[in-house]
Amino acid sequence: MNEYRPSKLHGTWALTVRELKKWLKDPIILFMTIIQPVLWMSLLGKAMNISAIFSTSNLPSALAEQIMKRTFGTGDYFSFMAIGMISFTVMFTTMFSGMSIVWDRRLGFLNKVLSTPVSRGAIIFSKVLNSSFRAMFQATLILIIAVLLGLQFGPTFNPLNILGVYAAVFLLSVGLSSLFLALALRSTRQETQMAVVNLINLPLMFASNVFFPASMMPNWLQAIANVNPVSYLTDALRQLTVLEMNLPALMFDFLYLGAFAAVFASIGLMLSWRYLSK
Repeated sequence: MNEYRPSKLHGTWALTVRELKKWLKDPIILFMTIIQPVLWMSLLGKAMNISAIFSTSNLPSALAEQIMKRTFGTGDYFSFMAIGMISFTVMFTTMFSGMSIVWDRRLGFLNKVLSTPVSRGAIIFSKVLNSSFRAMFQATLILIIAVLLGLQFGPTFNPLNILGVYAAVFLLSVGLSSLFLALALRSTRQETQMAVVNLINLPLMFASNVFFPASMMPNWLQAIANVNPVSYLTDALRQLTVLEMNLPALMFDFLYLGAFAAVFASIGLMLSWRYLSK
């Protein structure tokens, strides 16, 4: 008799589709996913308008624009910050990926999946893919909203760069999702995951170049920003959209993000085989 060997890809995709259906069928979560970028871009994006400080000062317009470009790489701070909002949203979307493991365990679904031939790695990777697809969807929304609100693309931008944006977002999403899923493998309470998210989210965001260049930070904070993967995603996205592309720096950003994703995805898969249980 032939032994049945289920396809790992089939199991991963089936679980991923389940996660996506849960997201799409919940109108409140779907609405929040759509409205969150609108609120951030229209309120915070326009409120933090540093360009207006220089435009209303007594400085000559040419000098003000030169200062802005030397500091931010672009004469429009809204464009600089708008791209940072993609990293901000990706970070928050992936941070809550671990919550689904906790809920699946509490509702009994995890026990059922673990009783099937589907591998434990497929369980983890399906949740990573779900978070990555959601983050890419929100990145698309932010770009569209930013363009409507006045985003100014850089001189080296072309539509093909959007593929690079999706690739960079995917890599950080894989790394961060794997990290937070690994932290949630043995958790049985959602309060524990909320505490982890609240502990990490603000330091990870402010110790990066999401809102301001790392060169403007104190030396000790620059050292943290220089190893923060959020900084590398933000730099890659800005070079692909609003800044003049520096190809060697962009390649290094992708290498860093790729290494980050590979390391933490591997750790998440190894821990799932050891600690993921009923």
